[in-house]
Amino acid sequence: MTTPHTSPGGERQLTQITLSALEHHAYCPRQCGLILLEDAFTDDAATIRGTHLHQRVDTPGNKGRGTIRTLHALPVWHDDYGLTGICDTVELHHDGRILPIEHKSGRYIPGGPADVQAAAQALCLQSMFQRPVPEAAIFSAADRRRHLITIDDTLRSRVLHTAHAVRTLLDSSHLPAPAADTRCRRCSMATHCMPHALADTRRYQQALTALNTPDHQDNPA
Repeated sequence: MTTPHTSPGGERQLTQITLSALEHHAYCPRQCGLILLEDAFTDDAATIRGTHLHQRVDTPGNKGRGTIRTLHALPVWHDDYGLTGICDTVELHHDGRILPIEHKSGRYIPGGPADVQAAAQALCLQSMFQRPVPEAAIFSAADRRRHLITIDDTLRSRVLHTAHAVRTLLDSSHLPAPAADTRCRRCSMATHCMPHALADTRRYQQALTALNTPDHQDNPA
């Protein structure tokens, strides 16, 4: 899933990063680390809803609807960027437009992690089909509508930066510190992560270190 591969010419290429790993890291680097480094994942009501949603849309195949050809569970990749994954839905329009659609069970958050995943899908499709893919869509089951995003230079850079961060995480094998903020309320892995307990422990250790520094010992409060 995230292993280096070699080209036919023998050159070592980028470690392949899954599109889902990009979203996990964009949401919380520690969540991504728990999944990739410790093979940990915990379901909650939200993830179960998401699983059921994807089971309905991730049956491989293609369908025709008017002038639109719809592909489901389409494997995609980008060798130059070292990305790989599966698109929930890809629409091929008669005018040549290609639109990847990522399905989410929750509400859409503009500029959120889902944008990174959907943008990465668009970049993969653009490379595979050798034609521009300027937009992607995120279908929110909670909102019951599509949200279009524009794949501009800023979002492209965000995808590449996140992919680099995931590779750095894998190379270091170091689990990031817990966020211990509002993200933890919506995270299915909060129990496994124990963010607040670990954050309190870290603050306690930092306080002990500060107490044992020469400056503090020479200048007691």
